[in-house]
Amino acid sequence: MKIQVLGPLSAEVNRVSVVPTAGKPRQILALLALYPGRVIPVPTLMEEIWGTDLPQSALTTLQTYILQLRRRLAGAMGPDAQLSAKDVLATRYGGYLLQIPSEAVDVHAYEQLAAEGQLAFDEGHNERAAECFRRALDLWEGPALVDVRVGPILDIEVMRLEESRLVVRERRIDADLRLGRHAELTAELTDLIARHPQHEGLHSQAMVALYRSGRQATALDVYRKLRGRLIEDLGVEPSPQLQRLHQAILAVDPQLDVVAGPRRTSTFDLYAA
Repeated sequence: MKIQVLGPLSAEVNRVSVVPTAGKPRQILALLALYPGRVIPVPTLMEEIWGTDLPQSALTTLQTYILQLRRRLAGAMGPDAQLSAKDVLATRYGGYLLQIPSEAVDVHAYEQLAAEGQLAFDEGHNERAAECFRRALDLWEGPALVDVRVGPILDIEVMRLEESRLVVRERRIDADLRLGRHAELTAELTDLIARHPQHEGLHSQAMVALYRSGRQATALDVYRKLRGRLIEDLGVEPSPQLQRLHQAILAVDPQLDVVAGPRRTSTFDLYAA
């Protein structure tokens, strides 16, 4: 079985899709897929589907959805399969689980590559870090579970994955900045700060990339616009790190020209106290 959640939901057995067309069974499959080999309690599944307003027939309806998923599994597995659909989508006391290896779900490969990238990043192996982060990000085919109607449980999971995706992208950009690829990053960072107008880490990266590309005035303008938004929207000044970076750009600090900086750290922390 092969499942993808980093984008549209995809689940195949013997290259046959087992993703149901109905919304609620899709939610169940998505939630079970995020935790392969782990029992998802019935109350959790119910909360995902109906929230706190459970119909009287909730348990019976949930069992019907599980039956529908098993039928799709059985059809894809074929009559000669060594395991039954009940072995794959198994019932346990108080819940259900997908008995598949974690490697069958794309999230596993993504998180493994992200962890390898972070380790390389922390050890100063910038080329290796950039490559691992890039491979992790390449597994994404769109927003997580973009074609699944998410309830309260999946909503949290999707937010977690999307936040992780942004962090990995930020670390990949840090590694690329250490490698002197600032000119190649300016277009990507311009797009990112437009999408995340209050994200100080991305703005710090954009400022450094622009400064190193000989665009000091544009780098300062990025800071000016961010500061204006933070004051207007939140009533706060930029963080001390960002203020020190701004001053360093004004002063043409030589440290800004060092690709990796004196510490194995993120661009945002370049001027941390």
